[in-house]
Amino acid sequence: MVRLALFIVVALAWIVPAFAQSEQAPIIRYDARFNPVIAPNGMVAAQERRAAAAGAEMLAAGGNAVDAAVATGFALAVTLPQAGNLGGGGFMLIHLAEENRTIAIDYREMAPAAAHRDLFLDAAGNVDRNLARFSLLSTGVPGTVAGLVHALENYGTMELEDVIQPAIDMAEDGIAMSYPIAQSLSQRGERLQRHPASARYFFKEDGSAYAGGDLWVQEDLAWTLKRIRRKGAEAFYRGRVAERIVAEMEAGGGLITMADLAAYRPVEREAVRGRYDGYEIIAMPPPSSGGVHVIQMLNVLEGYDLRRLGHNSAAYLHLLVETMKRAYADRSEYLGDPDFYPVPVAALTDKGYAAEIRSAIDPGQATPSAEIAPAKDLRAEAPNTTHYSVVDAAGNMVSNTYTLNFSYGNGIAVTGAGFLLNNEMDDFSAKPGVPNAFGLVGGEANAIEAGKRPLSSMTPVIVLKDGRPWMATGSPGGSTIINAVLQMLLNVMEFDMNIAAATAAPRLHHQWLPDRVFIEPGISPDTVAALVAIGHQFGRPRILGATQTVMAGPGVVYGATDPRRAGGGAEGY
Repeated sequence: MVRLALFIVVALAWIVPAFAQSEQAPIIRYDARFNPVIAPNGMVAAQERRAAAAGAEMLAAGGNAVDAAVATGFALAVTLPQAGNLGGGGFMLIHLAEENRTIAIDYREMAPAAAHRDLFLDAAGNVDRNLARFSLLSTGVPGTVAGLVHALENYGTMELEDVIQPAIDMAEDGIAMSYPIAQSLSQRGERLQRHPASARYFFKEDGSAYAGGDLWVQEDLAWTLKRIRRKGAEAFYRGRVAERIVAEMEAGGGLITMADLAAYRPVEREAVRGRYDGYEIIAMPPPSSGGVHVIQMLNVLEGYDLRRLGHNSAAYLHLLVETMKRAYADRSEYLGDPDFYPVPVAALTDKGYAAEIRSAIDPGQATPSAEIAPAKDLRAEAPNTTHYSVVDAAGNMVSNTYTLNFSYGNGIAVTGAGFLLNNEMDDFSAKPGVPNAFGLVGGEANAIEAGKRPLSSMTPVIVLKDGRPWMATGSPGGSTIINAVLQMLLNVMEFDMNIAAATAAPRLHHQWLPDRVFIEPGISPDTVAALVAIGHQFGRPRILGATQTVMAGPGVVYGATDPRRAGGGAEGY
């Protein structure tokens, strides 16, 4: 039977019996509660609808998936300021269909040259959380502009001046303040208004909040975007924009210098790959931890008959949780910047190691996290974030996740330049064994060092089926990203859900420490009770991630934006 993940059926089989016999995959089905957006030639799924439309505009103009992705990335800096950014960094996966080649672009932020391992420790040797999260010391050298321009220049087909223009138009002419952004700004108004430039950019002249529908003009951001349009990444890292970043640092005690900015480079890395039930999983390598651990967990779970257990049954969720615990324990010990630490990628993603993990899982009893430690004998080797996914008519795909870390980063904007700065330095291990803002524990592999890129949970993924690009997905959500993406993949590959239904299905999360399972509304109380009975402990229910997904089908493409965060859109061409 044709797998339902490839399509959404046009009519019930009993109404149109021919579908049951036909080899042609139907397009929609009316017995599904959730349905993706469908288009003939290309699709952009993003957390903010107008940014997705900017990307779709590039597809309509003849551009490829990379052109659309770069346009979406710059547009999100205007329309989604809590996560879309010029002052942050991220990861981009590009799959070129004709060449059957995947490129992994690491444009993660870097520690300034003056950074050191004790940067956030007070006189008593304790972590000063305010310095680590809300000061200019928390800002790493931004990578977004360099990463987007690098992708366009090497793999796009259009000129930067055309791709960046929708973002400039929206910043200069103004956009209607969306209701979700207005609410988000009001919730974080106190932190943003501590800094004069942030207050000026995100609130009215009298200090009052914008309401949904109000015209919101961002003149200084338009100035920065115009300089990038004219001079490319050079304008941001060596020109007047760079001078304004450094002036902000000097005025507020930050570390980034002109030399730090001029030295920044995105890095192309070899993607991490795995296989699950005939599908090829391509994901971001370190300093992303997500790709390694998604593949590690899929390797473990491939050894069970998950479909027989049933989606979101107690037995199924128990196996997910026990697998998650062990992957996150390994994350705390082995993951970091591969330019500074030898990350054992092959060992962690080895099928044999997965079998060892599986043998340690009791199918009828939870293992306390205190009894789980990172692997001792690995085989030797030979917040806030946003994600968007793109597919074009040729089958090229882009999966991109980028971030400022917290919502609105550290809350400090660059005076005269219109954009916020990141607080990604908190993603380092400020002190081994001390959790960061997301409760993640790290060690020496992720200690602060000059020029190093902090470990990240961002997990852009591209899935191939029969050797061809089939699905691209990813999610925001801090430490929950990896598990949100894992469940999205399983929902489609294992349980045959269409991408909209797979997106909407309730999720859970466990990250080893603290020893708590976090669930979303929609998982049955009876299921929770069954899990408690075998030893699982639960935290308060919460929303987990917000996946943005595209899929290539027979003659059409699909898109699904996550309803967990309002304002998203899947825009087709």
